Amino acid sequence: MSGQPRPVAVIVDGYTSGNHLPPAFARAGADVVHVQSSIEMMTSMMLPDLSAYRANVVCATPEEAAAELAAFAPVAVVTGQEPGVEWTDRLNELLGLPGNGSDKSRARRDKYEMIEALRQAGVRCADQFKSGAAEDIVAWAETRGAYPVVVKPLASAATDGVAICTSPEQVRKAAEAVLGASTIFEDPNREVLVQSYLAGDEYSVDMVSHGGRRYTSAVWKYRKRLVDVHNIYDRDDIQDPDSPEVAELIAYTSSALDALGIDYGPTHAEVIRTEHGPTLVEVGARMTGGVVPAYNDACCGANQADLTALAAVRPQEFLDRYADRRYQRLLYGCMVITPTELDGVVDSIDEDVVADIEALPSVRHLRVKLKPGSRIKPTIDLYTSTLAVHLGTDSAEQLERDYERVQELKDRVYRLR
Repeated sequence: MSGQPRPVAVIVDGYTSGNHLPPAFARAGADVVHVQSSIEMMTSMMLPDLSAYRANVVCATPEEAAAELAAFAPVAVVTGQEPGVEWTDRLNELLGLPGNGSDKSRARRDKYEMIEALRQAGVRCADQFKSGAAEDIVAWAETRGAYPVVVKPLASAATDGVAICTSPEQVRKAAEAVLGASTIFEDPNREVLVQSYLAGDEYSVDMVSHGGRRYTSAVWKYRKRLVDVHNIYDRDDIQDPDSPEVAELIAYTSSALDALGIDYGPTHAEVIRTEHGPTLVEVGARMTGGVVPAYNDACCGANQADLTALAAVRPQEFLDRYADRRYQRLLYGCMVITPTELDGVVDSIDEDVVADIEALPSVRHLRVKLKPGSRIKPTIDLYTSTLAVHLGTDSAEQLERDYERVQELKDRVYRLR
């Protein structure tokens, strides 16, 4: 066995949470090669740690990249972060590997095409319209005559540019803001999307698939609060996997993935339980941005990074152990995403306050998102939240006590100039 070469997997755009994939593949006994879908690194996101890879392939097209990758004889290509979805689909085709195919690649990135794919498949979805002109967006909302509506970019993430609008003036302002900006992936917004508002509780459904058979690694319930036109994250709570609500969400999400032709790899879907039933907000053909492997293992018995690696490297083991199953809730858990009203420049981090948060009984992981010299400003999306705190405990009461204490301490972490 010692002379047998380690399998090689390819990770496309291993930014942000994609940094969890190289260690996961190492645990699965595989090496990794990185591919950039852009010639220059996208500096708006946490960069991939290229020291974890055997090589970094930078090419202008998937076809050129496939020619270089062939020398590594890869066993799988997976997406590290959202911009890599289309390249992942194409590379799997070019290398003759199992994948989702490129026929519906655009619908896995473009939110308008995504919802239209569901509509064509007969899966419940929102009403919508897109245009490159703010006036057209306003006209659609006025003709429809039912507020609120949701305005957002076609292909961004992390609630970037998302606005819940209750008037034509708000719609116009939000549409113009999107059209005048670029996505978090540094692509200019040439069109803007407007959709019917989905009223109800919002959930995320995280899965890993192989050959159309899926394992649900977690279902979280979001708690948000509306500030002006922005729906700000507060906390995500792990749901009881045996509840009828979770069963309904899993069945609906699976039908949405079928409509989008997603049979392989990780997915992170956001779904609202409306009065008519679960309805998709959007789905990313990549891992959730909130994955923390050790934390997810402790709370749910598995995590998306290791499941993705296992499905890629030892697919039969993944199918035997995980396919058609769902997570366990081993601990009460929630991820706290702290907003702020602070406005200024961070001078320093109060390490004593950080230590106080880390000492709370249920705190399993804390990420301080800003560094000295960083700009801190009132939260309008995930990227402008200030801390990510993962709580896990066998006591629901302790969870709530620690959540409240995090709220009391969150702004004291940062000293401003």
